[in-house]
Amino acid sequence: MHVIGRHSDDDGPLCRFGTYRARDGSDGAPVGLDVNHPHAAVVVGKRGSGKSHTLGVVAEGLAHADGVAPVVVDPMGVFTGLEDAPVEATVHCSPTVRADALPPSAWPDLLGLDPTGPVGSFVWRLAASADSLAEMRAAVADSTASPATRRAATNHLALAESWDVFDPDGLDPAALCGATPDVLDLSGMDAEPASAVVRVVASGLYDARVAGTVDRIPWLLVDEAHAFVGTTAEPAIRTIFTRGRAPGVGIMLATQRPSALPDVALSQADLRIVHRLTAGPDVSAMAAADPTYFDESLTARLPRQRGCALVVDDTTESVHDVRVRPLETRDGGATPTATSSRAASETIE
Repeated sequence: MHVIGRHSDDDGPLCRFGTYRARDGSDGAPVGLDVNHPHAAVVVGKRGSGKSHTLGVVAEGLAHADGVAPVVVDPMGVFTGLEDAPVEATVHCSPTVRADALPPSAWPDLLGLDPTGPVGSFVWRLAASADSLAEMRAAVADSTASPATRRAATNHLALAESWDVFDPDGLDPAALCGATPDVLDLSGMDAEPASAVVRVVASGLYDARVAGTVDRIPWLLVDEAHAFVGTTAEPAIRTIFTRGRAPGVGIMLATQRPSALPDVALSQADLRIVHRLTAGPDVSAMAAADPTYFDESLTARLPRQRGCALVVDDTTESVHDVRVRPLETRDGGATPTATSSRAASETIE
């Protein structure tokens, strides 16, 4: 079996990924994906092309591998099938985090405030001196800030409390580094609280590896990654992409809008898994990241069938046409149809 992402003389755990796609469309030799080393990867493709399916396949492969800890960020609630056998992931529905796990400098951005303005700088100071959101709110009344500043800060902190995402007993990112996957189901959250969870978890996984407090290599798998660009979560995602290899943190971003990703995501990715793309800006964004060893146009090699992918592997400087294998677990990302809904209704009746 050829293993994408590592040299032939390397060894270690791998993810069973799929098969090569022969020129006549038939299945070729089996293909694996290296998970012995941390990788920075992107999975791109238009809606319905199979990118979330691919992310699920990688999550399953990580679940079966030794020495790794997959954490799946699920903004759409499509990965709950991973809790089924044989993977048996832990699904965290609407997870909470500690308020003091979010850097004080991130609070103005999270609340849509100018960090150099009176309210933004005031909230920054409150976050730096408090251990919880309740303490931050209590400290407003005791401050010497102007009434207008205190009133505005009170309103913004009340908004943060209404999200129900900050809890002194919230998730400990280091505790997510177990043998089975953890799925963070953010489908019931608005954009701001979801970005806070991703910021805390991504930073926590990175910091835990830097400090040496976890032995397993965490892999952060983020679906609909474009939704976190320009949010509180983006700095932590950038950090893993640019500096995660040394401490040992893998990351894989899946998106239908590669043109919306930060430039660093495409330029720093050592694995690019490209499904069907048709939008001009998205094709151009991927083509701009083409390596010099890719001597054909991306447009000419783009897959046309769902589940097929063009994999650009910077580790071995090679390009592969692959058909991603079926999932072992329930596919929560499958598109519902009116026919299946009608059949279910008739069965109930």
